[in-house]
Amino acid sequence: MKVAIIEDEIPLRETNRQLLQNNFPQMEIVGEAGTVAESIAMLKNANPDLVLMDIELADGNCFQVLQACKPYTFRVVFITAYNQYAIKAIKFSAIDYILKPVNEYEFCNAINNVIDKTRADELLVQTAHFEKQYTSKDSPEKIVLRTAETLHIVNIAEINHCKSDNSYTTFFIRGQKPVIVSKSIKEYEELLSAYNFIRPHQSYLVNMDAIACIDKTDGGFIILNNKTEIPLSKRRKQAVMDKLESLIK
Repeated sequence: MKVAIIEDEIPLRETNRQLLQNNFPQMEIVGEAGTVAESIAMLKNANPDLVLMDIELADGNCFQVLQACKPYTFRVVFITAYNQYAIKAIKFSAIDYILKPVNEYEFCNAINNVIDKTRADELLVQTAHFEKQYTSKDSPEKIVLRTAETLHIVNIAEINHCKSDNSYTTFFIRGQKPVIVSKSIKEYEELLSAYNFIRPHQSYLVNMDAIACIDKTDGGFIILNNKTEIPLSKRRKQAVMDKLESLIK
């Protein structure tokens, strides 16, 4: 596999190179660049299979590079310093990324994920979603759910609830078949809490707009508009009631 590194900070470029050589000896580094112009020329000449790409470059950003290289077939692992807009946009687009300062375990995990799970045609869709969210800074209206078979681009408002099964999360979406994603429900709780989603039980995440009523018998449970019953744990019951009351006020 041929790999290219796009990073405008020389020490960080060296770190990425060293981590690749130490952990992926089967990979050949075929090019490096640090500016938009250098990156475009290098990618067109080197024809890599995988690109480690910093989001923000000294003279522009990664999207300018990708636009100039379309149609491309290489896969991408994005690199970013902590940036709330970037990380939020990345997570809502189900894209693998490396966070600066680089952690070796996370570095290897991101590369293995993109090699094993990501197809180039899917990445084009994910990157378009990512670019839209990152450049607009608006709250996403849609979320990308990546399964073993396909990508699902889902309107957040149409998600009724999610159910946890260990490290898997099943999304129940209005008018669609359930979508099973190999990520924990805790990660989606963090993403969707700003969209009036609540965690009434350790195994469930619920869209409050989908709640029809709360039945207080037998310990209590939530009834959704589609008649689905969601258990309400004693520990979380008061927090759920407080959140519902805050929406009514």
